[in-house]
Amino acid sequence: MRRALWKGAISFGLINIPVELYTAEKHDELDFTLLDQRDLSPVGYKRYNKTSGREVPWENIIKGYQYEDGKYVLMSDEDLRRANVEATQSIDIQSFVEREQVPILYFEQPYFLAPAKGGDKAYALLRETLLASDKMAIAQIVIRTRQHLAALIPQGDMLQLITLRYPSELRAPDDLPVPTRKSKKAAVTRQEVEMARALVEHMSAEWEPEQFHDTYRDDVLALIQKKIKSRQTHEVAEPDEAAAPASSGAKVVDLMALLKSSLEGRGKSSASSKAREEKAPKEDKEKGSAKVHKLPARKSPAKSAAKSAAKPRTKTTSTSKASRSAATRRSGSTARRAQA
Repeated sequence: MRRALWKGAISFGLINIPVELYTAEKHDELDFTLLDQRDLSPVGYKRYNKTSGREVPWENIIKGYQYEDGKYVLMSDEDLRRANVEATQSIDIQSFVEREQVPILYFEQPYFLAPAKGGDKAYALLRETLLASDKMAIAQIVIRTRQHLAALIPQGDMLQLITLRYPSELRAPDDLPVPTRKSKKAAVTRQEVEMARALVEHMSAEWEPEQFHDTYRDDVLALIQKKIKSRQTHEVAEPDEAAAPASSGAKVVDLMALLKSSLEGRGKSSASSKAREEKAPKEDKEKGSAKVHKLPARKSPAKSAAKSAAKPRTKTTSTSKASRSAATRRSGSTARRAQA
């Protein structure tokens, strides 16, 4: 059983008919998923807080009317209903008009009206009255947060409600380059009109909407099937919350493998270095530091001069120490001979 999107009553004069409103429109469009062409990931829609950037769940969303820049009046669904309880719960018939009087441009969206509990007889009475008079009822109805102009039209056993556009919602075609009926440039002859009428008569038929369908949709589906058969397809990994830990684990395993390889490479390098050191002569190991050549640091002339001046003093000091040591050894030897 379909769910009614609106419940209320049709009201005209003193008659009140409880009814329920059902959508009569079904969109048969092909359902294409939006994908990111870089990795074919599905592109989603998010309701997010423009200050924090975080997603906002439906239960935390409320309606607000901005009456000044940055200032809002909060309105709940109950507030909207209480603004005019009668308007939100009734289809108020304003008048009855000839069907041909309303241009087709005004018709907007179709709905079905079904009688609610206890409304069968009054519903049937309105339907039969409209059929007998060949008229339709013009009414007003509030759906969600907007009041619509609507037409009630009988069709078989059903009462249909079609929302109508307000005149202010239609644009005037005054600025469009349409040829007028008095235009000499676009004037047509009587013979041309007669031939066109003959063609119209030849193509005239009973209205059978079942014979029409969306052939373009069929062509697109045929092309899709052709691509499937020729394997022109792409797999898209849908995000799965349950699989998230496994995916995270896989990344850790990869990372561990890289770390292990890095450690093994470092171990091999260390072993090779150790083997080279064992093979090298002991003298080279002691003088290993001398094999490292570094560019001398640039020094200021003053420092270089000071260093040059210090070198002779250092050499003299070393020579003096050597002389004193030799003298000490000689005196020691003389003393030992004297004792003997």
